[in-house]
Amino acid sequence: MSSSTPQTPNVWFIAGASSGFGKHLALEALSRGDSVIAASRHTSGPALSDLSDRGAILLDLDVTASDETIRAAFARGESALLGSASKVHHITHFVNAAGYILEGPIEAASQQEIFDSFNVNVLGIMNMTKNEIGWLRKRGQTRRGQAGRSVIANFGSLGSWRGGPAFAYYAAAKWAVSGFTESLAAEVKELGIDACVIEPGYFRTGFLNPGGGHRITMRDPLDAEYTGTQVEHLRGLLEQVKDQQPGDVVKGCKVIVDALTRSGSAQGKEVPVRLPLGQDCVDVIEGKMAETQALIDDWRAVITKTDHE
Repeated sequence: MSSSTPQTPNVWFIAGASSGFGKHLALEALSRGDSVIAASRHTSGPALSDLSDRGAILLDLDVTASDETIRAAFARGESALLGSASKVHHITHFVNAAGYILEGPIEAASQQEIFDSFNVNVLGIMNMTKNEIGWLRKRGQTRRGQAGRSVIANFGSLGSWRGGPAFAYYAAAKWAVSGFTESLAAEVKELGIDACVIEPGYFRTGFLNPGGGHRITMRDPLDAEYTGTQVEHLRGLLEQVKDQQPGDVVKGCKVIVDALTRSGSAQGKEVPVRLPLGQDCVDVIEGKMAETQALIDDWRAVITKTDHE
């Protein structure tokens, strides 16, 4: 497959583009001559000024908004590109990168905190995705991707593979996103759309830094009740790893753009249903596979006695 060129650019619609992977994906795509529509809940501050300076179209959009609001944002983005110097104004790549971690023990979460977490991390992604499918299908964009297909990419995590204390709701959300995207990939393949769930390990994106809106501690995390437990230990580890994560987000985004455009290091490959990122994520997945196989081997004689004779 040919790599992206100024004559055949891709058009990226990135939800959650104000920071982290969303922002660095936008920067990487722009560096390759592609067009970017960068969406975030608030785009008026300085966080997105560098994207605007490089030619990105900025849009305010909450991923939990109504279907009508989301589709109107798609239309505004394409209209803005049509009025710019861009030679292509139809969206070819949708990326849903909005999300945050709700930190604390399971019993400490309020119903509102649980709902808010799933509303953004799961329902928001589902909300965006279903509108993206319809947008690509109805507007005939399913053949416009750089390798001949359009792409919808959602963000999972290393937490899609392994749960643990103090981040149960985040792990549950990411497992849901990965399962949803795996189903999505099978459902839209015949429409000419590829789907991929990106599953990063620990990357230095600022995700764990307090005050950025991506790491939310429960209002009453029951610190005294969980003193000396694995919940306290894990929360301490998150503090230690903050800004020391092994993953380089710039390198990660180069791999993502390569994979989603089937170019560069992904030349000749199909868009993968799952795209784990980082040696730490690979280690977790391989460990999970080994543990699961060991469980099946140990219980096979018991768990296979359930069929009708």
